[in-house]
Amino acid sequence: MTPQRVTLITLGVADLAAAKAFYARLGWQEHGAQEGVGFYQMNGLVLALFGRADLAADQGRPGAELGCGAVTLAQNFATEAEVDAAFDAALAAGASALKRPEKVFWGGYSGYWADPDGHVWEVAMNPFWPLAEDGSLWLAP
Repeated sequence: MTPQRVTLITLGVADLAAAKAFYARLGWQEHGAQEGVGFYQMNGLVLALFGRADLAADQGRPGAELGCGAVTLAQNFATEAEVDAAFDAALAAGASALKRPEKVFWGGYSGYWADPDGHVWEVAMNPFWPLAEDGSLWLAP
């Protein structure tokens, strides 16, 4: 078993249909249609959208008020132009701008947006982390 891994990330959303529509506007394709959840195949893992109340119940915490924003999901790109294009595409799809992409102290370029449920995404170019052709990131040994 490989202990250092993530295979599925689930985002709790207020309105599943609205969340699916937002990610569709970003160009994401849902994998199969299932009642009450949306699955999106990514490179090596799956992102799921699940109603917040249903997610709390599934966690064994019915009635818990789930928050967001304390975790950042990130997409890395090969160039600053790709970062800008991804940021603009997110805003066009209905995301809220948190921080426009800019050069940052660690030598890269990044910005942040939030989806309609407040889940925070970073778009970044890190010159120290080359990406594979499929966009996946592997830290050099």
